[in-house]
Amino acid sequence: MATHHTKMLIIGSGPAGYSAAIYGARAMLEPIVVQGLQPGGQLTITTDVENYPGFKDVIQGPWLMEQMQAQAEHVGTRMMWDTIVEVDLANGSPFRAVGDSGDEYIGETLVIATGAQAKWLGVDGEQELGGKGVSACATCDGFFYRGKKVVVIGGGNTAVEEALYLTNHSDDVTLIHRRDELRSEKILQERLFASDKITPLWNKTVSAFVAGENGALGHLDLVDTVSGEQSTIEADGAFVAIGHAPATELFKGKLPMDDGGYLQVEAGTPKTEIPGVFACGDVMDHTYRQAVTAAGTGCMAALDAERFLATQQHAQKEAAE
Repeated sequence: MATHHTKMLIIGSGPAGYSAAIYGARAMLEPIVVQGLQPGGQLTITTDVENYPGFKDVIQGPWLMEQMQAQAEHVGTRMMWDTIVEVDLANGSPFRAVGDSGDEYIGETLVIATGAQAKWLGVDGEQELGGKGVSACATCDGFFYRGKKVVVIGGGNTAVEEALYLTNHSDDVTLIHRRDELRSEKILQERLFASDKITPLWNKTVSAFVAGENGALGHLDLVDTVSGEQSTIEADGAFVAIGHAPATELFKGKLPMDDGGYLQVEAGTPKTEIPGVFACGDVMDHTYRQAVTAAGTGCMAALDAERFLATQQHAQKEAAE
């Protein structure tokens, strides 16, 4: 067991954590990144990435995260293969965190980049066909289904927004919902019902995703929630849109969260209510959830951490004079 000290402690990796590390290291903050259970975040389970600026050809998510990690290390970041299980924010800076390894991490500033995970149905074929027709992000993957038949599963704001977005690429969008009415905002419902490209399919749950002859998604097995009748629907792409779960369990009772469990920050900034603690990426963003926006907020967190430390040093210098 060891104790690690740093001017900037980053919990979590992915585009937000790595970007914070790159900017922090260049500001001589000697950041430590505690990678967590999924180093690289959600992009490590994403194959084709076509919308990250700077690459005209399709790139692979895991490769992009490898490059970000290597860049962060190159400019002076220390990567720790550990998972934080306890944090102490009560006494202000410096902040203390304890890893699953038993190691202790002390940071003069703390950047939280623990991300969020899409909620999945947990049915047969869902994992096996991930990236082969099954997705949880229409904004990320809808482009690959231009002119094809797609389905969206869910009934809340996320599902309706995904279905509406997909009409930019497909004229054949089916929204599958387990009830006979939507839970989304009325204005979104009005837009959905006004679209001649979207067909709602009521009182249905998905029992399995089934591959076609080419190994990619071929059809979905459905069960009627009223009659129990079984049916199928053919689809080239299926988007599970039943919400996301931010990884904020560590911070319950320690930092303010919204109703969805996302960390609350000062508008337009990554600042939490505790000075010196910043949140970036999907852990505080339930609206955009893109790699490029996560990277942007990671940059903001590092710049604000640098300013926080500079202000503290100035105050200490004045007090000593």
